[in-house]
Amino acid sequence: MDLGLAGCRAIVSGGTKGIGRAIAELLAAEGASVAVCARNPAEVEATVSTLSGRGVQASGRALDVTDRAALRDWVEATADRFGGLDIVVPNVSALAVGGDEASWRAGFETDLMGTVAMVDAALPFLEQSRSGSITIISSVSGREIDFAAGPYGAFKAALIHYAQGLAFRLAPKSIRANSVSPGNTYFEGGVWPRIERDNPELFAQALALNPTGRMARAEEVARGAVFLASPAASFITGTNLVVDGALTRGVQF
Repeated sequence: MDLGLAGCRAIVSGGTKGIGRAIAELLAAEGASVAVCARNPAEVEATVSTLSGRGVQASGRALDVTDRAALRDWVEATADRFGGLDIVVPNVSALAVGGDEASWRAGFETDLMGTVAMVDAALPFLEQSRSGSITIISSVSGREIDFAAGPYGAFKAALIHYAQGLAFRLAPKSIRANSVSPGNTYFEGGVWPRIERDNPELFAQALALNPTGRMARAEEVARGAVFLASPAASFITGTNLVVDGALTRGVQF
């Protein structure tokens, strides 16, 4: 299937590793110009080099999404460089699972407000696009109570609600908004290799929950996210796509 991404212009936060990196690479492979941001300058530079090797425009910037001015400047500078924006993928998470106030504040500022600020900055450019889309990366922890109950799950649930609200509000402007809820996803540099090393009992428990007997790969989640973001999904908006290998048991209507 031709996803219609050739010539599209995309931005991905947290785009240097894991799901974000896989999304950025797949967008570039499909012919889209891609910009990424993350906090580590060396990782941003390496990712941009890889994306440029796909023969598309690629750029990146090291920043923290909780710095609203820096985030807005990056979005606006990218739109200026690319001549507009078509696709926005807010992906960054603080991965805050503690019950202390600092964890709640980190989840609020990074997961929720980092997403809201990125969308707000991009909206003027999406309104000028012929295929504007927002694809927010949430989590199955936003759908059910698991070991990440607390700030992580609460703010991931809020992102699903936020995406559906955007879909309804922006439909008259022909801008689509969806969310993707991955299950446990294993990738180098991610949380699960660390848990596998430092807490093998928890890792075994998490692995046993999935009837497939394994965790997702980042590229498997990316395929769903990129499809939703693409013009090929032109009449899909307001949905939450679960990519979890039958991990969750709840029925999603």
